[in-house]
Amino acid sequence: MNTLDKFDLAILAHLQADGRLTNAELAQRVGLSAAPCWRRVRALEQAGFIKGYHAHIDRHKIGLGVLAFVRIDAEISSGTRTREMEEAIRAIPEVVSCHYISGKGMFELQVVARDLESFSHFTRTVLLNLPNVKDMHTSFSLGEVKSSLPPIPSPL
Repeated sequence: MNTLDKFDLAILAHLQADGRLTNAELAQRVGLSAAPCWRRVRALEQAGFIKGYHAHIDRHKIGLGVLAFVRIDAEISSGTRTREMEEAIRAIPEVVSCHYISGKGMFELQVVARDLESFSHFTRTVLLNLPNVKDMHTSFSLGEVKSSLPPIPSPL
């Protein structure tokens, strides 16, 4: 699947707005019958356009009051050492996202924790023991203004 037509874009837009739509509801909204709509959704999933379906959980309500942004710089930026860091970071459940970055540092992590004390313990016992860490800087979220992707424009 190299190109997306108007039906594919409409499917993506509707699923982005409400991932709990039934196939029948989705088909009706995009103007297809159920079977072709289902096949298109499966093709979009297999091609990687749809990476999964998730409930958006309020982290505060489940006891994760701290969101920290941790910038990590590597001691050595060779391919092997960088892959070791990547594998170690992927295995840490408290890291909810990790990005390569430009500028100062190599990785920008978003880390959640129950409170500042547990974040401090996590930093000392986990982050500072990652392989190849040269330097680390942390900023804390004081409040979330927005967290979403821009809507996919529906051509229909």
